[in-house]
Amino acid sequence: MAARIPEEKISELRQSVDIVDVISEYVQLKKQGRNYFGLCPFHGENTPSFSVAPEKQIFHCFGCGAGGNVFNFLMDVEGISFQEAASIVADKGGIPIQIEQSDRNRNDDYPLEHQRMIDAHELLGKLYHHLLLNTKEGAGALDYLLSRGFTTEGIRKFKIGYSLPEWDMAVKYLTKRGFMEEELENAGLIIKRESNDGFFDRFRNRIMFPLLDSKGRVIAFSARSLDSEDSPKYLNTPETPIFNKSSLLYNYNGARSEIRRQGYAVLFEGFADVISADQANVKNGVAVMGTSFTKEHIQMLRRLTDTIILCFDSDQAGIEASNRAGSLLVDQGLEVKAAMLPKGLDPDDYIRKYGPEKFRTDVVGNALVWTAFKLHYYRFGKNLQNEGDKLKYIEEVMNELSKLTNPIERDLYTRQIAEEFSLSLEVLESQQKKLVQAEGKKQPKQTGGFIQAPPKKKKVVAAHLTAERLLLARMIRDEEAAYRIMAMLENQPFHYDEHQAIITYLLGYYAAGNHPDPLLFLDHLPDKQLRAIVTEIEMIAVDSEDTEQELKDCVNYVLNHSKMLMIKEKQLEQREAERSNNVKKALEIAQEIIDLRKSLSM
Repeated sequence: MAARIPEEKISELRQSVDIVDVISEYVQLKKQGRNYFGLCPFHGENTPSFSVAPEKQIFHCFGCGAGGNVFNFLMDVEGISFQEAASIVADKGGIPIQIEQSDRNRNDDYPLEHQRMIDAHELLGKLYHHLLLNTKEGAGALDYLLSRGFTTEGIRKFKIGYSLPEWDMAVKYLTKRGFMEEELENAGLIIKRESNDGFFDRFRNRIMFPLLDSKGRVIAFSARSLDSEDSPKYLNTPETPIFNKSSLLYNYNGARSEIRRQGYAVLFEGFADVISADQANVKNGVAVMGTSFTKEHIQMLRRLTDTIILCFDSDQAGIEASNRAGSLLVDQGLEVKAAMLPKGLDPDDYIRKYGPEKFRTDVVGNALVWTAFKLHYYRFGKNLQNEGDKLKYIEEVMNELSKLTNPIERDLYTRQIAEEFSLSLEVLESQQKKLVQAEGKKQPKQTGGFIQAPPKKKKVVAAHLTAERLLLARMIRDEEAAYRIMAMLENQPFHYDEHQAIITYLLGYYAAGNHPDPLLFLDHLPDKQLRAIVTEIEMIAVDSEDTEQELKDCVNYVLNHSKMLMIKEKQLEQREAERSNNVKKALEIAQEIIDLRKSLSM
């Protein structure tokens, strides 16, 4: 995996950074004892099972099994090659390193056809951007954007462009650069004519907003029409092998560092709001791309923060969207607030009408906590002078308050309801107590921003499994012990295939002249599952001064387990012989069982 980089350089790179600092850029970590814990970025969970051990410079998830060193984490979380991960570590550690350009810019995990789609989007995005800013053909589109409050700085930052009215500009531009029409069609950039006589551009005479993936590469476009008769108003790239709206957040790559710095993200409904907010110095904004808010979006945000401020439109659709997105976020254990706008305004409208400062202070800076928003949500569309609407509102609010885990917060809002509607506080509290008791039976407890799931029964770990892992732990940390343990096993393989595979790689690692180094050994394992097992083993506190007798005991567990399996097989054969009235064979097998039991290592 790391053949192009000397082992000495890999060790230098690894020692130049702290794995806790690197992972903290993706995961919210909290220290517990010697290690740090957080929510795993590789699978959905509400209870933190992702652990980082600073003393050993490794990470391990006890939920999904992911694990490894700092290089493995970057490879898995970013979907990049080892060389790319090494380059990132080198930048963070200030270590000079020569990496081939192809390794830095290409994702080895991407199929070639997908990489070509990205290359086509990147080329076309640069052309669109140039046409907008530097040509007379794009002057009209540029004037329109400037009149709408966009700045030249913002246009450059978000790489906004303009597509010409010509039907085949993109077709000619990209085919001249070696792209096939069929692959451009699969990328969603061009469309086949109904007559099957060639292709035409999907985007024409439109303002082009490039959509970037988490690594900052253009993978799609959202195009706004300039002509009122040109429908639809917004035309987006269709779903392609490299573009899925359900797993993309607009400006995620651009806002990432600002979200970490400020400790929260602002979630908008559309990219125009993100751009306007960025120009208003709210630079931690992201947006969904014309699709429902999904758990994939939550996973992306959770890597950066556990606090989200929703800033959606103030109309009914916006309020409903806020409730859906916020409820999903709360269910996943995140802290949620809602920034409220005056009726009839979206964030872009508000900024242009009232200015950036009031948007920052009065809207984002004055966001409602989630419970306050829910009270506003239940009030929306109701006439509280009507007895029916009033009773429905009070019932919905009381049910919502029963879900609160903080009794002080629950009491505060209950008193507010009692005062607003001149109700008996004692009656509401009595009703609230019943609702809380009912809710407590079905809701998991929430602590520290994480939802605490019901306790799971601890799995009983087989003795031979523990023995194999303890032996592996010693073998990985001590070359001489590795060969001594192999001799004690007398060529008996480990029961678990994964453990035996690790031994094979370990012996090859030592044969190549490498010294015991668990972190370096991880880089020689090509399989994620094997790396996860080695990382979990490294989390085991093993006494480096194990006695010969302790090693022998573990070896005996391994040897005895194989014999016990053989005994069980023989017992089945014996019963079958007895059912067949084959007394002679039954006696022979009985003697074999006796001999096997006598041979069990003590």
